[in-house]
Amino acid sequence: MLRNVALGGSVAALLNYGVLGPMTHSIDTDPDLRAAVVPDGASAAVAVAATLIDREVNLNGWTPNDPVISPSAVLDNMPNFQTGVVKAVGRFSFEMLDQIARTRGSSSADPDLERASGFLQFPPDVWVFEPSRSLLPTASSESQYREGLAALERYNARLAQGQAVFERRADTFAGALARISADLGSQTAQLERAQRTGWWIFSPKADDAFYQNKGMLYGYYITLSALGEDFAPVIRERNLGTIWAQALDSLRQGSQLRPTVVLNGNLDQSIFANHLALQGFYMKRAILQLEEAVSVLAV
Repeated sequence: MLRNVALGGSVAALLNYGVLGPMTHSIDTDPDLRAAVVPDGASAAVAVAATLIDREVNLNGWTPNDPVISPSAVLDNMPNFQTGVVKAVGRFSFEMLDQIARTRGSSSADPDLERASGFLQFPPDVWVFEPSRSLLPTASSESQYREGLAALERYNARLAQGQAVFERRADTFAGALARISADLGSQTAQLERAQRTGWWIFSPKADDAFYQNKGMLYGYYITLSALGEDFAPVIRERNLGTIWAQALDSLRQGSQLRPTVVLNGNLDQSIFANHLALQGFYMKRAILQLEEAVSVLAV
């Protein structure tokens, strides 16, 4: 009897984690992702930020908080990627709130962007039952992100109706880019720490850092591509076209790296690749190009 139960449990676990798990795995880095509809007067960047949240939470299914019995619980690349995407969109929504959606930086905060920024800062790994918080059901990560998505959509609808602020000025553009560049800079420090972990060329921390940064690079590439459409007149007036295209290309190339296995080879001695160093190259190049764009905008 016990033998049959053990055998049945083993088969169930194999099917759950070995078959259903990989079927749920989806790391979508479509570089051509755009919002299906952007109403006249609305922001293309806000629309695509909402599209990213909708895709990862509602279409692909949110995995960073999946319980241990879930098929995707054995996966870590997709959860880290999704966490990185939401971190990028969360930072973008904060820059919208703090820089672009204020009149000369002195007006009151937009209520919908304030809600969106708050909800998108919520931890990614909170399930509906979280004993460390409460013995009762609690707000899950995906429920919070859906609230953030709804707030972004409300802001954009109000913007299209002329009832919200979107300052298409060089200084607001520069301010947002400077803060996003600084955020990417903090991630390069994480990459350097991850490179010093693990045995020989393999390291779980290196793998986690790679996919979270991949998600951030992708999230920033998609949102900044659309933000460039919103600020197209400023880019033309300041002759930023070449610099801007180079910065986007660096973000795109970094987001599209697809190693079969993330290797963490010794930079000085190993004959094996170090994918964190390669990713860091594109990140640092994007940072320099964004900083150059900020310098031109400040003139």
